[in-house]
Amino acid sequence: MASRARVRAPELIGKGGWLNTGNKDLTLSDLRGRIVVLDFWTFCCVNCLHVLDELRELEEKHRDTVVIIGVHSPKFVHEAEHQAVVDAVERYGVEHPVLDDPELTTWKQYAVRAWPTLVVIDPEGYVVAQHAGEGHAHAIATLVEELEAEHEAKGTLRRGDGPYVPPEPVATDLRFPGKAVRLPGGSFLVSDTTRHQLVELAADGEQVLRRIGSGERGLTPDTFNEPQGLALLPDGKVAVADTVNHALRVFDPVGGTLETVAGTGKQWWQGSPTSGPAREVALSSPWDIAWWQDRLWIAMAGVHQLWTYDPATGTVEVAAGTTNEGLVDGPAAEAWFAQPSGLAAAGDRLWIADSETSAVRWVEPAEDGYVIRTAVGTGLFDFGHRDGAADQALLQHPLGVTALPDGSVAIADTYNHALRRYDPASGEVTTLATDLREPSAAVLVDDDIVVVESARHRLTRLRLPEEAVRVEAVAHRTQRAATEVAPGALRLDVVFQAPAGQKLDTRYGPSTRLLVSATPPELLADGAGAGTDLSRELVLADGVTEGVLHVSAMAASCDDAPDIEYPACHVHQQDWGVPVTVTEDGVARLGLVLAGLDAA
Repeated sequence: MASRARVRAPELIGKGGWLNTGNKDLTLSDLRGRIVVLDFWTFCCVNCLHVLDELRELEEKHRDTVVIIGVHSPKFVHEAEHQAVVDAVERYGVEHPVLDDPELTTWKQYAVRAWPTLVVIDPEGYVVAQHAGEGHAHAIATLVEELEAEHEAKGTLRRGDGPYVPPEPVATDLRFPGKAVRLPGGSFLVSDTTRHQLVELAADGEQVLRRIGSGERGLTPDTFNEPQGLALLPDGKVAVADTVNHALRVFDPVGGTLETVAGTGKQWWQGSPTSGPAREVALSSPWDIAWWQDRLWIAMAGVHQLWTYDPATGTVEVAAGTTNEGLVDGPAAEAWFAQPSGLAAAGDRLWIADSETSAVRWVEPAEDGYVIRTAVGTGLFDFGHRDGAADQALLQHPLGVTALPDGSVAIADTYNHALRRYDPASGEVTTLATDLREPSAAVLVDDDIVVVESARHRLTRLRLPEEAVRVEAVAHRTQRAATEVAPGALRLDVVFQAPAGQKLDTRYGPSTRLLVSATPPELLADGAGAGTDLSRELVLADGVTEGVLHVSAMAASCDDAPDIEYPACHVHQQDWGVPVTVTEDGVARLGLVLAGLDAA
């Protein structure tokens, strides 16, 4: 096993305290003798949710030697609320201790720069690896096996039960419902996300008529895995975005059958097919769906794109987006999204809740395809609750949109706990209702609107108000310490070291990719754009003193064993948004770790 520098892991400190420990505070000394994997995450981040799922197998297989600790490090103001973290831990089935770190104390101690980041600590309390982004589960599993053997031989490995204590279950008819659709008979079908089921409620939105699905995670005719979006199809059946199964299902409310129509059950990675027979193409966290333009449109949150499924041909294809995360309008193939999570069809427009940019956007037909436009929202780091002209209005991580009869759109402004409205005719944003706990979708019923209050585990019926609710305006920016950089030339290095037993995959050309941009774009005088080298010379423009560097990196590695005819390959990828301030005393090099040893 390769030798590693000895860097002592900083203590775990968070003002919000500990979850899933039976009210016990943990310290690193409590975990001495165990292999510790710190998962720096925040619950708005779909990449973080992917990592939670990647770690489940490791967590189960090495339960007596490995302790996974979630370090919740918020991006949005709402995510710094302790109860919101408690809800998220239950919502996403987190079965390990979680440190609530609303002030990013431990984040800073470990020099973390991106969500998600994984840090491995050996049984003696030393940091041995850091990985940013997704796709590292195989590398960490290999490292864990090495550490087990090494410390078993040294006598420093301590086996036994971990510190996880499950919370007491709560009895409610729904548990963190995601989306809802009204069936032709007047009842509601709701995705009961945390319980991996669909639930049919009577027209009153309260009485349970039936449950669909066993409640276990799976991709069988009787199981779901955290389903979200629902859409009524022209034949009366209901399409289901089976989010963590990375699949589309179709449920027949009359016959009671459930069929998988798209997705392989595996997550899409860079380099995978983006079109073809629907059951042969992988998807990535489909979050919502809508029937528009004679096909099913998919908000593919996991890769920041819109896809379509055509039931007539049984095929899927990318309809909009590049997989780069951000807010860029224009021709569909060139647009950037950031976790599109809500869709609503209305005539010649398809409305989109683009959650990570706190934006409402739309698709409309153009001469040579489709074009993407933005109604509300400015980018990844500005959010709040402000009404008024759309170019000044602010939302906070909206997850749902609903087309209204007058041509406007209702917005489930999730992290503001509000129902908002955007009117294209006036260009104004108003607030319709407040005190809704994490609304994630809404359904129009005559003159009422039925809101999915996800964190109150219910549907709430509201009369559409004639006048808006007055709300004091609040604006926020993502609160992370800016990196001080020197003016002029800035060397960007993305550190990637192929995990033990692997090498860069160069069989089909370059195995790495680097994309750089900035907000505002004027921050970079030179160096923006795409390339295959993980290092680049940037030039900061004169007169721009602050901004955000957006860096997206990908590397592909394969098992390095000459006796394996078909080696397994792994994709490692991550997006960073690095706030920078230009000062004379700033650094001239910016280093970001995609994967490496002793990186903390």
